[in-house]
Amino acid sequence: LRNNSCCVSLGLAEGHVEPEQETIIKIPGNSYLMSPSLPDFHGCSPGWSSAFYGAECFDSEVHSYMKNLGKQKSSESQNIDAKKVELEQLLMMETKNYRKTIKFYQKLLQKERSSKGLETKSMLPKLRGQLQEMKSKVQFLELVKKYMQASQTLFCLFIMYAEQWGVESCVLPAVIHSGRTDTANGAPMDESSLLLYYNTDKYHCKNENGIRVLQAGTALGLMAHLYSRNAFLEGYVQQFLYTFRYFCTQEEFLQFLLDRISSTLSSASLDSSTSLTKIRNRSFYILQAWIEDCYSVDFATNTDLLRTLKEFISSKVVPLNGYGEHLLSLLEDASAKKSGNAQQSSSLDKCEEEGEEDRKTLHSLCKKLSEDNFNWKLSKGMGPIAQYQRERLYSSSSVLPKPCYNSFTEEFPVSFAKADEVGPYLLIEHSAQQLCCQLTLLQQELFHKCHPVHFLNSRALGVKDKCVAVQKAVSTETVSLQVCSLFLSKCIQDQYLLQLLRNADSISTWVAAEIVTCHTSKLQVSLLSKFLLIAKCCYEQRNFATAMQILAGLENLIVRQLPAWKFLPAKVAEIMEELKAVEVFLKSDSLCLMEGERFKTHPTIPSAHVLAMHVQQLETGGFTMTNGAHKWTKLRNIAKVVSQVHAFQENPYTYTPDFKLQSYLRQRISHFKNAEISALAADNCANFHQISAEKHSRKIQDALRRMKATFQ
Repeated sequence: LRNNSCCVSLGLAEGHVEPEQETIIKIPGNSYLMSPSLPDFHGCSPGWSSAFYGAECFDSEVHSYMKNLGKQKSSESQNIDAKKVELEQLLMMETKNYRKTIKFYQKLLQKERSSKGLETKSMLPKLRGQLQEMKSKVQFLELVKKYMQASQTLFCLFIMYAEQWGVESCVLPAVIHSGRTDTANGAPMDESSLLLYYNTDKYHCKNENGIRVLQAGTALGLMAHLYSRNAFLEGYVQQFLYTFRYFCTQEEFLQFLLDRISSTLSSASLDSSTSLTKIRNRSFYILQAWIEDCYSVDFATNTDLLRTLKEFISSKVVPLNGYGEHLLSLLEDASAKKSGNAQQSSSLDKCEEEGEEDRKTLHSLCKKLSEDNFNWKLSKGMGPIAQYQRERLYSSSSVLPKPCYNSFTEEFPVSFAKADEVGPYLLIEHSAQQLCCQLTLLQQELFHKCHPVHFLNSRALGVKDKCVAVQKAVSTETVSLQVCSLFLSKCIQDQYLLQLLRNADSISTWVAAEIVTCHTSKLQVSLLSKFLLIAKCCYEQRNFATAMQILAGLENLIVRQLPAWKFLPAKVAEIMEELKAVEVFLKSDSLCLMEGERFKTHPTIPSAHVLAMHVQQLETGGFTMTNGAHKWTKLRNIAKVVSQVHAFQENPYTYTPDFKLQSYLRQRISHFKNAEISALAADNCANFHQISAEKHSRKIQDALRRMKATFQ
């Protein structure tokens, strides 16, 4: 759906836009402007695709389709409401037809398996092709909808002046000047002192002038560039929200926005064409995008920052502008989601979440239609886990209440059977597919709590390029900060990445401990085979986190020296080489998992340590130029890499949870999390190469004979 050779520009200004009447809200003693369609602004965050694709997020086909929406004839005017209604109707109709076709396809599959009719076999390939076409159309309409949402983020600000969204680059110094209190002593600024551009011919547009690409800028210049035209659509806003901590603190960024709002709030007129009104409104939408996307990493961890924002909105924005109530409601919703209180979410949130769930269900139904394979996949020994899913679809565990655990190593209810009494035998009883599903769900719980910002500046947290990223004895509060932080000194950094890495270390230790504590060689061979098959199943289902954790456990020095490896079946032993090939593949390119279309239809969990190492590699080198300007090209590349975290979180796994098995796995992982593998292995004779008594006696006699010969 993207064309790298196409320049994305908003072309709605080419036609006449039908003006929309703005609403004037009057209260005793005050009157203020309220956005005409406030609910439409619920999603101001551009999203991961904006940071990943940048200006290439929407190609010419999407642009043309959007331009022709809402009008039947070429002479008719373009109305954003008509476009929205038509798009929603088309998307709903296509999605409904797609679901019906999928259900019909599934019925034919069942009929073909039972009766094996020739007519059914001939219909399946045709229906499969139709499903692919319908899926592509639904995905295209969803992309158009995202384009419209990104457009509306700015469109409703300047309904009558669509061609003047944002401000031109020459006006950016005025953005900085609008929030300064020392205007009398302030030195004049021009654009060249704030931002550095370079021209490029990468995009071929109808414009005679080449496109200027931002190369570097001062902290003030980069913040002012948020107000430039098409900053949302070109991905700059999302990239900035991911990376601004390298050159300014959260308090400095918030104060920059509040100063612009404060200086323009009372003086901004109802005329949306004035610069002050544009600066005020754009400040609101930047602030909303920041809250929506980064509340958990910036506001939830910094109570002073949150208090400053709430006090400003309540005292200065609410009395003069109707957008203040919306921002306060947004903060409450974000706080409720952070604490897990879904009841406090607004009705708009619920409707939007239902739509997201429908789309996720739609993706889960059609993911089996994709036939993409990785080029490093060496064999197809492990079949799909769909059969296990069908068996557990209507199991009693699916209706049980789900226990809440913050991590793998938390305490568990006494009602569950003690894992110590069961030992490793429950691992043998369950299939590799079953264990893969439950380990994946456990890993997904942790991964969905992380944020792209968590992977930044990881070297300062003590994360190093080795298999065990964080030592077990090191706690979050006692992390050594000998390495200089890349963030500003007063910038508060959430350390959730350490929890991810410690859990990964716990799983690797658990795998090694389960193997070395087996009291018979036969049981060791069974467990080695089981863990290899689980790891293979995990990486084939794109759960690379668990696959690499199991590989780290199997590569433990003591585990690799066990005699049980000699008795593994040849096909099972080959899986170890496959896992090493997967590891090389993951380390080869920071964006290898984003290639092709597979990540859009298949859930993915990346390896947290591998991703952190890729980001560290991008962080190597200076962030500033000789003139002190911050390298935006470097920051943009970092934002692109970490944006894949949100991309993978959009498509979750839909396996049926087995809470009893999950509880067993949690307890075993918790039991061995601080274990010393060498001490466990020393207590088990099955871990040593056994020499027969007769052979041992013969060796002693030979040694005595040689010694006797030396004295003769």
